[in-house]
Amino acid sequence: MLLIYTQKVTPRIMYVFKHICTHLLGIPIKFTSKIEEFIAHDGAKLSYGRQALGNEFFIQKVDLLMEQGFSELEIKVQPWDDTLCFFPVPEASDLPFDIFAASFYLLSRYEEYLPHVKDEAGRFPAAESLAFQESFLHKPVVDIWAQKFSEILLDRFPNLQVTQRKFKSGSIITCENTFVFKNKGFLRSFIGMLLDLVSLNLGRVIDRLQVWSRLKDDPYDIFDDLIALIKEHKVYMMFMFQLSDFSIYDRNISHNRIPHRAVIKSVADYTKVGLLMGYYAMEEIKSLRKEKLRMEEIVHSPVEHAMNSKFNLRLPENYNDLIELEINNDHSMGYPDVPGFRAGTSTPFLFYDINMEITTPLKVHPYAFHSSVVQSIPENKLREDLKRMLLEVKQVGGIFRGVFLNHDFSSYSNKNLYYSYLKQIHEIE
Repeated sequence: MLLIYTQKVTPRIMYVFKHICTHLLGIPIKFTSKIEEFIAHDGAKLSYGRQALGNEFFIQKVDLLMEQGFSELEIKVQPWDDTLCFFPVPEASDLPFDIFAASFYLLSRYEEYLPHVKDEAGRFPAAESLAFQESFLHKPVVDIWAQKFSEILLDRFPNLQVTQRKFKSGSIITCENTFVFKNKGFLRSFIGMLLDLVSLNLGRVIDRLQVWSRLKDDPYDIFDDLIALIKEHKVYMMFMFQLSDFSIYDRNISHNRIPHRAVIKSVADYTKVGLLMGYYAMEEIKSLRKEKLRMEEIVHSPVEHAMNSKFNLRLPENYNDLIELEINNDHSMGYPDVPGFRAGTSTPFLFYDINMEITTPLKVHPYAFHSSVVQSIPENKLREDLKRMLLEVKQVGGIFRGVFLNHDFSSYSNKNLYYSYLKQIHEIE
């Protein structure tokens, strides 16, 4: 056990110390604000304050974890061994920076509460983040810091037990459109056929007719192929299906269509499925509740996983809606247009609501790679970026997650290219 002295145990301190010490390193911790108890303790101990009390492990604090709410901060990034850090502290501290305040800043998404310029889709852009501006977006710095912290801590307290984590990888397949031709209804199908004829896209016209005649599977129906991959290589994949009402923003087929329901049920027999929230589900809890109930009625089990289909997270509102509906796992924490670690970590973490100053039960599962970047980044560079990020995550025993669309693997896409990225993440030869 590690005894931690701090003058005041705030909700922020409890949250970030538990994440780093207990969740990441497997070290049981106990807090005390009694100097006598701390000095009398003859085991591993750490003080977090303005000055050391004796010869304990000491980390000098900055004010962030003692505050409430949010305000503009002046942040100076500096090197630390082979990585970067911020919130530097004087040499009296056993670490050159306040690891707990810096980790809290990234994990809580503190910067997303501050005024910022949104992109055209209403999202917090990567370019507005400290990690992008200071060129450490590709590093899971919170995990790296925790590992380095454990090494220094073990030098001081060799009998302390630290958990060695193992690298894992996984993929999420998002399905905004389960089918491209099948079950679209007469009017949508007729208009689609007309547009294909006008644009002289005869290949699509033939495909439509063959799908309608049941001579061919729908091009977007690639689920059997991916399930076969799961079975053969024992890889982890989760599928997110959209069950929104048809609108200008959400254009999937009706949740009542039998083939649509059959696909979801079939996939759920082999792996986890979750809810890909539609546009209005991200705006109002009423729509989210409706979509959740639809999914539960199809799979006959509670919805535990959700993902924001447009990645325009509104914090903390979107996450509070999930919490209210008891959806306890979110997979939206990443940038769809830039590879990297949006929250500075590859490890799932509990969401901290800065407005309410509480640790919530919502577990956030960050991803580092989205297939939409394949079209915007040269292949050689993207391969190297992906290789480097995978190596970084392996070194800290983290979890690397990639996100793909079901139509990435269809005949209307460069499916071999997307399969190669999928295999690179899962290390399939």
